[in-house]
Amino acid sequence: MARLPSPKIASFKDTSTQDAETLALRALGFLAAEPERLEPFLATTGLGPATLRAAASDPSFLAAVLDHICGSDSLLLEFAGNLGVSPETVAQARERLSGPPPGDLP
Repeated sequence: MARLPSPKIASFKDTSTQDAETLALRALGFLAAEPERLEPFLATTGLGPATLRAAASDPSFLAAVLDHICGSDSLLLEFAGNLGVSPETVAQARERLSGPPPGDLP
């Protein structure tokens, strides 16, 4: 499988929500590239291929894309490896878009 061009994202600690959204869009492209990756995501969200593009403009949908990626160690490692970022960077982007997990609030 071809490696995706690496985005100019080293860490999300000091980056914008826009950078996190960019990573989430890359994750959506990663899922869409292979039917065996996309079909479970579509089944979980209830979306179809025709509604995917419109949903991609919604920040909460982008958070759901990263939730899905982060929910599977193998998927997370494959995506992060293809993009050349750490799995922690993907998790930080997910947190940037959806906020900290419950119980992690100060």
